[in-house]
Amino acid sequence: MTVNETVLSDDLLQERIGYRFRDNTLLSEALTHSSYCNENKQWKLPCNERLEFLGDSILSVITAEFLFSAFRREDEGFLTRTRAALVCESTLAVLAAEIGLGDFMYFGHGEQHSGGGKMRKSIIADAFEALLAAMYLDSDMETVRNFLLPRLQRMLETVSRRGTEDYKSMLQRIVQQTPEEHLRYEEQGEEGPPHDRIFHFAVYLNSNLLGTGSGRTKREAEQEAAKHALILLGELDETAS
Repeated sequence: MTVNETVLSDDLLQERIGYRFRDNTLLSEALTHSSYCNENKQWKLPCNERLEFLGDSILSVITAEFLFSAFRREDEGFLTRTRAALVCESTLAVLAAEIGLGDFMYFGHGEQHSGGGKMRKSIIADAFEALLAAMYLDSDMETVRNFLLPRLQRMLETVSRRGTEDYKSMLQRIVQQTPEEHLRYEEQGEEGPPHDRIFHFAVYLNSNLLGTGSGRTKREAEQEAAKHALILLGELDETAS
């Protein structure tokens, strides 16, 4: 990409997000994947991993404030689960895809030619967090909040619908999108006295282990296994309770 092409590309992205950077190097850093830096040692900017670290915290704070104000009668458990769903990889990937964030990123030749980088949920979700951090460093928290809150409010409806499902139902719905895939729950054992048994279950996608879980009932153990499978698939955040 030439200098002029880079400027035009950055201009288009800034139009899409409704914010113009004073320091364009922050935007460039947010868009730089580690594969690009590894192949271009002369590139003076670091990759976006440090910005991603900061953006993750900014996202968490803004989301927590939003839910705390929006759901004044809900308990901590509800707020924690909803926040986890709003900041999970899948939700962030949707927000990143809406602005075509992957199309503006700098990738190494391998990622660029395969086209996988800009489509991979983990990469564009991380870049979205990096973008939040870049906006924060270039302006302030209020600017990021004004950018992010309308998007969180819109995603909340989707998350709320998803939240009415238990983990097993949610996993089944996702797997059913590919008819040839088959889910199987398998008991792995049990322990403890008869009045206080702990059951262990695993869930497999075809022959591949997706997750394991334990619980005081078989259903509880299956739910825990399904939750871990959803985390592995990027459908839930690791902090989901």
